[in-house]
Amino acid sequence: MRLLVLLFCVVVGAGSAQAACRQALALALDVSGSVDAREYRLQLDGLAQALDAGSVRGAVLQQPQTPVLLAVYEWSNPDDHTLLIPWTPVTSEQGLDDIIARLRSTGRVPRSPGTGLGSAMQFGVALLEQTDCARHTLDISGDGKSNLGPRPRDVKRQLAGRDVTINALVIGADAPATGDRRQAEISELSSYFRAEVIFGRDAFVETALGFEGYAEAMQRKLERELQVLILGQLAAPSGVIPPE
Repeated sequence: MRLLVLLFCVVVGAGSAQAACRQALALALDVSGSVDAREYRLQLDGLAQALDAGSVRGAVLQQPQTPVLLAVYEWSNPDDHTLLIPWTPVTSEQGLDDIIARLRSTGRVPRSPGTGLGSAMQFGVALLEQTDCARHTLDISGDGKSNLGPRPRDVKRQLAGRDVTINALVIGADAPATGDRRQAEISELSSYFRAEVIFGRDAFVETALGFEGYAEAMQRKLERELQVLILGQLAAPSGVIPPE
């Protein structure tokens, strides 16, 4: 048992030494023409609320010596990307509070109406390639299919062999005035994102049934993306099983 514990700690230490951070997480927010002012606010505040959740805080701040790097950007048409928060190592409660405050104070600026999902993927991957981390994750939110710029499926082909994971948060329609086809619509949109957008090992699609459910969906998504295997104060890299 003592030998197993020592081996586990050596493997964890080696994994930590190979990278400046344990995970780079880029969060991409859909601000295309289909997103109105109310939905924009729900999205920004929803991300802030999710980051402020105790479970997410705990996961982000688990290992401040090898921190999570966070970046947030908005996307719409192929030429319209705005970096709201550049790469920021989160090493303290105050640092996370500062990111949350910036999200809550961000106001919307006019955007083009197009939905350049493929370009949004390219922008996020380019961001991730600026970092030296053990894991590279793009977390992209969207409420519709791409209609401008490179096709997401073509972008995925270009990523073959790259050390990156792309997950998606699919936002379905809000409650309609009459009838309710939301489940069917979000199922169709989720299938599109699953086939065309997500990429890499353990990539997944999370769903929000309207922007009202965005905060809860984002929290679930972050919990899954940031989950770590903990032994005391140590987190194991993927594939390492701690001793019982």
